[in-house]
Amino acid sequence: MLFKFLVLPLLTLLLLLAVAALVTFLWLRAPDLPAAELEARWATPADRYLDLGDGLRLHYRDEGPAEAPVLVLLHGYGDSYATWEGWADGLRASHRVISLDLPGHGLTAAPAGTQIDREAQARLVMRVAEQLQLPPYVLAGNSMGGGVAWQVALLAPQTLRGLVLVDAAGWPMPSSTPSLAFRILGHPWGRAVLERIDNRPLIRQGLTAQVGDKSLISDQLVDRWALYQRYPGHRPILMSVAPGAQAPATAERLAGLHLPTLVLHGEIDPILPLEHSRRFAAAIAGAELIVYPGIGHLPQREIPQRSAADVAAFVARLPVVR
Repeated sequence: MLFKFLVLPLLTLLLLLAVAALVTFLWLRAPDLPAAELEARWATPADRYLDLGDGLRLHYRDEGPAEAPVLVLLHGYGDSYATWEGWADGLRASHRVISLDLPGHGLTAAPAGTQIDREAQARLVMRVAEQLQLPPYVLAGNSMGGGVAWQVALLAPQTLRGLVLVDAAGWPMPSSTPSLAFRILGHPWGRAVLERIDNRPLIRQGLTAQVGDKSLISDQLVDRWALYQRYPGHRPILMSVAPGAQAPATAERLAGLHLPTLVLHGEIDPILPLEHSRRFAAAIAGAELIVYPGIGHLPQREIPQRSAADVAAFVARLPVVR
């Protein structure tokens, strides 16, 4: 009797939940898309590819006069070069703007097993700058890309004119995050599922939580993020390391930086709190901090004209490189 009235209904419920989970997974399941299809969809005359060997083919967009001051831009986790399109619109008339896709992101092809590691990505950026024969340049990065940018500044300060940190990663991550995707990434089973499905719902939830003006998160923006994640091999790379799982910044390490530095931060960033940028500004001698009221984690998308103007003013104040 006990089995009939208690155990059997429980087993039935568990079976129904398992079936529902399986149906949802099959409904969301999405294979990789052909690289050529994705590359053609957003191609412009400014798009370039750099074959670095061993299956690594780096995509970047190179805009503006070749002889102008060079600005290299690094996106955040899960994002792409496209995050900088607003900045490029405002800066390319007077700057050479190079926006990279780091491995596992955008249109960069990377071999299986590639890890999202801050120092490895920093050395990749240095390698790209050398391959492109860039003069001393200004390096800017948002979120994860900001963490890579200050690592480049520590490893190769002689190659840079200045550093721009935009809601940059580096200090220990907060214990909680509004992004469901980031929480799922903390579990092996979650990463295994995210590698195989269309992540539009999680992308929409995560981006909406990151910005002050929710209307900025359009269907077009979410679709583009999701399609880039379906570039061959991207999702296993993205799921291989949880964001923030890197050696943290310290005041002692950053005290070694002697580069002109601009620190930008959205006041209501729910991913990386304003206190993190205050620490960067305090640790790097002479750094300037600009805080944007009502702005979240992505100032380059939320207020592209204003934030790009602040960067242009910063670059204009730098000593001329001869």
